[in-house]
Amino acid sequence: MLDKTFRMNYLFDFYQSLLTQKQRKYMSLYYLDDFSLGEIAEEFEVSRQAVYDNIKRTEAMLEDYEKKLMLLSKFEKRTELLTQMKSAVEENATPEEIMSLLDSLEKLD
Repeated sequence: MLDKTFRMNYLFDFYQSLLTQKQRKYMSLYYLDDFSLGEIAEEFEVSRQAVYDNIKRTEAMLEDYEKKLMLLSKFEKRTELLTQMKSAVEENATPEEIMSLLDSLEKLD
């Protein structure tokens, strides 16, 4: 469950501008502010089921955006490559090894 929450938070960070105001608000309250479905439903004067459906639909949209645009995937790869580069520099890697990592980083975009 925690992995899904982290993933949704990242996807929300990357793609929130593609969501409607209502979707942003529901997702923000649910994932960032840790509101329950009932609390969100009460605040918006809708049923708990309506909130649940909206959140599930929005999660699917975020996953679809990621499938097409791959912003989170590229971010994770970039982060991993930067970690490898830092290690390579600390371990006095050869210039060729560092250039190989740089090439991999450039190919991400």
